[in-house]
Amino acid sequence: MRILIAMMKHETNTFSPIVADWKRFQDWGAHLGEEALKAYEGTAMPMGAYIELARSVGAEIVTPVAAEAMPAGLVTEDAYNHLVDPILDAVREGVDAAMLDLHGAMVSEVTSDGEGTLLERIREIDPDLPIAVTLDLHCNLTEKMVSNCTTLIGYKTYPHVDMYEVGKQIGQALLDSMDGKVKPVMSWGNVPVLSQTLCQGTDDEPMATLIRMCKEAEQDEGVIAATAFGGFALADMKDSGNSVIIVTDGDQQKADSIRDRILAKAWELRDDFIYKHAPLEEKVAEAKAMTEGPVILLDHADNCGSGATQDVMTVIAEIQRQGLEDVAVGAVWDPEAVREMQKAGIGNTVTLKLGGKTDMPSINEVGEPLVITGKVKVLSDGEWTVRGPMYTGVKVFMGPTAVLDTGKMEIVIVSNHHEPWDQGVFTSVGIQPEHKRYIVLKSRIHYRAGFAPLAKATLRLDGKGVTTSDNTLLDYKNVRRPIYPLDLINEA
Repeated sequence: MRILIAMMKHETNTFSPIVADWKRFQDWGAHLGEEALKAYEGTAMPMGAYIELARSVGAEIVTPVAAEAMPAGLVTEDAYNHLVDPILDAVREGVDAAMLDLHGAMVSEVTSDGEGTLLERIREIDPDLPIAVTLDLHCNLTEKMVSNCTTLIGYKTYPHVDMYEVGKQIGQALLDSMDGKVKPVMSWGNVPVLSQTLCQGTDDEPMATLIRMCKEAEQDEGVIAATAFGGFALADMKDSGNSVIIVTDGDQQKADSIRDRILAKAWELRDDFIYKHAPLEEKVAEAKAMTEGPVILLDHADNCGSGATQDVMTVIAEIQRQGLEDVAVGAVWDPEAVREMQKAGIGNTVTLKLGGKTDMPSINEVGEPLVITGKVKVLSDGEWTVRGPMYTGVKVFMGPTAVLDTGKMEIVIVSNHHEPWDQGVFTSVGIQPEHKRYIVLKSRIHYRAGFAPLAKATLRLDGKGVTTSDNTLLDYKNVRRPIYPLDLINEA
């Protein structure tokens, strides 16, 4: 038996000015052929689980591509072809099954439904190919995705610490279906709610309720998988928003019933999926009054893990203005600043125009650097391996990296975008975050994977950036309408 195992992931923020070209995938780590197998075997990723399952049944493993990029704007046509062509070529050569590790919110220059289009093209080549798919909790589920695979599941955690488990669950279901042990049928649907990722943490309401309902459903006899997707609102495409998919063993009526029950609850909880803002100055002042650290301060509107530029200095400038001390910042994207610090050398003092290198026309913002002086404390190649619970075992490439010490703040400055979901962002450059009074993270929810155990308190700081949770700043053109909260509607 030959099993195709591949990974193709990108969460597309259509409001982001960052280009998702093939180089961006290479910067994260794009692997082809045997290198893809080596990169992900033994990791806590869906692809790692798929490989383990394939080996357990003695299958020949075909890994045409494993590629992911930090979220950004539209995936270029060239990059999309680099991702899908190796997979399609492998299907043409002949495989008995496919296990795919996808995201579910990829928008490219050639299709608004990157994953659905891939699956459709696979099925055009081999209409009966058994296909298992894992998708991110922020998937914008589409009819193409569902109708062109055998069985499908999404993560139940945000931060995503169950990727291996869901991969193993759905991969095993596919193998069982090929052995005739189960006959997967799927039921899916969505509600007109454009929920915000800042309100989708699975330890919090309202998402916790939907996840609990899915887990309870999976205890029912004959239910193979149950998933509630929060969706990714920053992908302006038709199907953005909350959705549900249920997979049962041949029982369509049961699948439909469970689906409808969870979708009704998602609609009932719609108000709780919308973030409420607070003035930045007030939240920083609140942080300053706290006496016990570490206090985590989230610069969530500039979260590159959702497609932001990671160089907006609004929050950092306010923290500096109010004089907070013993602060670690992870991280600012500014390759130019890193080069200046490399030129100056460790131990020397530099004055930088830090950040603010990127304009954000979608929200009518121009990049504004922050003039800041400090000592070059560390220079690094930015390479390290994740040891925490999310992306465990995966190597990170932050690119040339530097630490600027202002006396009150230690700022990690990187050349490749990387969201700080693991303490390695700091420990790889000699900073011990657990001993800091304040930890500033350009993150939303994923930070919890590595930093939640450290926090004495966590505050959300509403700065600027293209991962804003302020819908009044975003000009939606493609999402289905009416949809809440862009439209005030009373019935789903």
